[in-house]
Amino acid sequence: MRGLFISFEGIEGCGKTTQLKRAQRCLEERGLPVLVTREPGGTAVGEAVRGVVLEPLHVGMAPAAELLLYAAARAQHVAEVIRPALHDGRIILCDRYADSTAAYQGAGRGLPAEWLDTLHAIATSGLDPDLTVLLDLSAAVGLERARARGLYDRLEHEAIAFHDRVREAFLRLAAEAPKRIKVVDADQSIDAVAAEVRGHIDALLSRRQGAAKK
Repeated sequence: MRGLFISFEGIEGCGKTTQLKRAQRCLEERGLPVLVTREPGGTAVGEAVRGVVLEPLHVGMAPAAELLLYAAARAQHVAEVIRPALHDGRIILCDRYADSTAAYQGAGRGLPAEWLDTLHAIATSGLDPDLTVLLDLSAAVGLERARARGLYDRLEHEAIAFHDRVREAFLRLAAEAPKRIKVVDADQSIDAVAAEVRGHIDALLSRRQGAAKK
């Protein structure tokens, strides 16, 4: 049976990595096969791209160059990691995917939607997650959390207005695809957020089990 693809999205500091690890532990405790990965990253090519696009010194990077780098990393990620893992029946938990491109490079940078659509088709052949967990948080709170870590990447250096546009774009995407994208209020305790995330994943697993019985 084909595996499941679950992505985690949200602005900087929303707690994606923490919640992804919580979900991983919960699924593994049930004996389910889990693969954790991230974008940009997940492959040698992707990790190299990650170093370039998040390096604070690269402040002069053109938005189109940034978009193409993310697309290149995703193409390698899908071909080398995601599709093979789905074929093997694994549950993929991915820290960011194409919704981040729509939010950051689309709304944040103002790049044309047709560019994003074309590159998405090239990089993924239309592969979308079965479930996307969107951890929603105000940009001000998210940046405060992110910057409290003391290490700023290139995106965290952007002005608050940029991050406001990104958040608004994520919420628009969720409104357009409510069956796939589930919004979770990230301004709660870690345990409360984890419980909501677990509920959405359990619902996905139940639907899969129900479909398999038919």
